[in-house]
Amino acid sequence: MGFPANGGSASDKPLKFLIYGRTGWIGGLLGRLCESQSIGYAYGSGRLQDRASLEADVAAVEPTHVFNAAGVTGRPNVETIRTNVAGTLTLADVCRERGLIVINYATGCIFEYDAAHPLGSGIGFKEEDTPNFVGSFYSKTKAMVEELLKNYENVCTLRVRMPISSDLSNPRNFITKITRYEKVVNIPNSMTILDELLPISIEMAKRNLTGIWNFTNPGVVSHNEILEMYQEYIDPNFTWKNFTLEEQAKVIVAPRSNNELDMTKLSREFPELLPIKESLIKYVFKPNQKTGGA
Repeated sequence: MGFPANGGSASDKPLKFLIYGRTGWIGGLLGRLCESQSIGYAYGSGRLQDRASLEADVAAVEPTHVFNAAGVTGRPNVETIRTNVAGTLTLADVCRERGLIVINYATGCIFEYDAAHPLGSGIGFKEEDTPNFVGSFYSKTKAMVEELLKNYENVCTLRVRMPISSDLSNPRNFITKITRYEKVVNIPNSMTILDELLPISIEMAKRNLTGIWNFTNPGVVSHNEILEMYQEYIDPNFTWKNFTLEEQAKVIVAPRSNNELDMTKLSREFPELLPIKESLIKYVFKPNQKTGGA
């Protein structure tokens, strides 16, 4: 099919990225990263489920790599399936026909702590583990897509979880969300610091890596640990209230996934990857620090 072997180097052609998800959080950040690294890029204008429009994008842009950061969350309906399932598969298929690698930003919220991976054990879910969380329609569709994409040797699937960035004004930022909640649960989880991991995803494209990758920082961090850092670095007067999973279940529409992902694979490829708490301090809290020395 003309894919470089996993980890092979790309041709001498200068990098040119075709990015889907212009209006999304990750899609926007990717464009800025390309600018800062002087990588040529264009946003796809086609709709993912419209094959002809994707073919037109690829023909017009002539990319070396394609990034899919387009996704729909929210109410379970046909639109969610159209974009998240049909669209993602169509893009993978169009790219496979043209020998193009797709970097697909997916989710790690397809697992939950269980008897073999107990909370607090440090035993994380691996790339090859079968998803066991079907609490939400969204996670169910994502698990289906991941399974189907295994057949596409041109796809690099990145399992993102509870994304965090240094932009604390962004309502999608996990930290921003939990500082605004009336009450929070307190459960350790694997999370993705975008400021550290998005540049790594660009490097993965350069290395032509494919397959499934857990895409969080190593280790776990709990809601309270994050809010304690928030108190220490940002707002010493910040306070919050906890509630239990049972209490949370009464006020949320769909159950939330809580898990730890095993980060051996990504850490082997990128040994510099920081543990979650160190990454939070370096990339998020220090740059935003408003309090006196900590």
